[in-house]
Amino acid sequence: MTNPAPQRFGDLEPSEWPGERLGLPDTGPRSVARLGRRVLAILIDWGLAALPAYLLIGGASPEWWNYLIFAAMQILFIPTIGGSIGHRITGLRVVPIAGGWVGLWRPVARTALLCLVIPVLVWDSDQRGFHDKIAGTVLVRA
Repeated sequence: MTNPAPQRFGDLEPSEWPGERLGLPDTGPRSVARLGRRVLAILIDWGLAALPAYLLIGGASPEWWNYLIFAAMQILFIPTIGGSIGHRITGLRVVPIAGGWVGLWRPVARTALLCLVIPVLVWDSDQRGFHDKIAGTVLVRA
């Protein structure tokens, strides 16, 4: 029995829906989160982080506090409730590709890249941002 040649970039056929290659359904629970919910979730999270940053802390540069509060919320809530507050309000959940608990390192790595913004703008055919690919996670509908 011969082993097939390793696949090269571009050899894969296009998937019919985001998440097909990951074994996820096209629609419904556990399907890959679409753009609208993602944007709404991050706007909710950013707004929730902005409230204490601007109202309570204020000062010369509240935007840095906004980043820190946003990051802390992501790192705290992803492993404990399965996603940020914005994710949960919009019916989303962060899950590891391998299954099981998301752990502690994945939220830290994912959040560090998320705060850089650019990795979020680089997506694959499964609509996973670079921050999710590095962390080994996928954002799905709950």
